[in-house]
Amino acid sequence: MKNHAPTYLKHQFLIAMPHLDDPDFAQTLTYIVEHTANGAMGLVINRPSDLTLADILEQLRPDKTPSPLCQHVPIYVGGPVMVDRGFVLHPAGQAFDATVELEDGLALSTSADVLSSIADGHGPQRSLICLGYAGWDAGQLEAELADNAWLTCPYAAHILFETPCELRLDAAAKHLGVDLNLLTRQAGHS
Repeated sequence: MKNHAPTYLKHQFLIAMPHLDDPDFAQTLTYIVEHTANGAMGLVINRPSDLTLADILEQLRPDKTPSPLCQHVPIYVGGPVMVDRGFVLHPAGQAFDATVELEDGLALSTSADVLSSIADGHGPQRSLICLGYAGWDAGQLEAELADNAWLTCPYAAHILFETPCELRLDAAAKHLGVDLNLLTRQAGHS
């Protein structure tokens, strides 16, 4: 008897297949924050924007000059939905005004106080700051997976926090034992 229970991808990476040509997702690695029957939410973690934390803080705290450290903290394009909203992935342990603990010691904060804490040197030592997120309606991600648009990969903290952003996509593929250059557009269906 086959198990027809849905498989959800919360706390995994999505690796964009080489043929995926959607400009929002081509050559991206996305961390899946939530995935249920109602849809999915993720953050693209390998697409830096032209902004730094200093740029964001100048808008949030115009009366306070950001520290020089903030000039070197990149802001990532997390996806095409709500591009003016911030999302910070960081190790669990510190709670901010809006923090949700995920899995494997990972947390997501969405309040401005996490940015101020990072800038002031009191925030998480490791973090990834995104503007916007990737969202899928009910069944949409499953359809894209069936169309061979994505590979799924187990979460690995070293890919998120220790791997340079330009190497994250290949690092996730290597984590799976896959060479993206050898993949085809065709999906196998039985």
